[in-house]
Amino acid sequence: MQRRRVVVRGRVQGVGFRWSAHAEAERLGLSGWVANRDDGSVEAVIEEPADAVARMVEWLGTGPRAARVDTVDIQHEEPEGVTGFGVRA
Repeated sequence: MQRRRVVVRGRVQGVGFRWSAHAEAERLGLSGWVANRDDGSVEAVIEEPADAVARMVEWLGTGPRAARVDTVDIQHEEPEGVTGFGVRA
């Protein structure tokens, strides 16, 4: 089990990034959440088996078609055993 906190910067708000991330996380069976940040970036916390986490981090580096990802910052964290995946404001 792994947990990552990922902050994505670029044109990532107003392009369906959170909802697309939610769909991808659900497809991969991940737990966690995704949210817009006040600075215009998107933050995601993802947790589950390492291979699914790695695939989600890779997806976050591209995002949906309308997005433009400039940078991706990844922090390793201790898993907390969260369940489900949510979209926060």
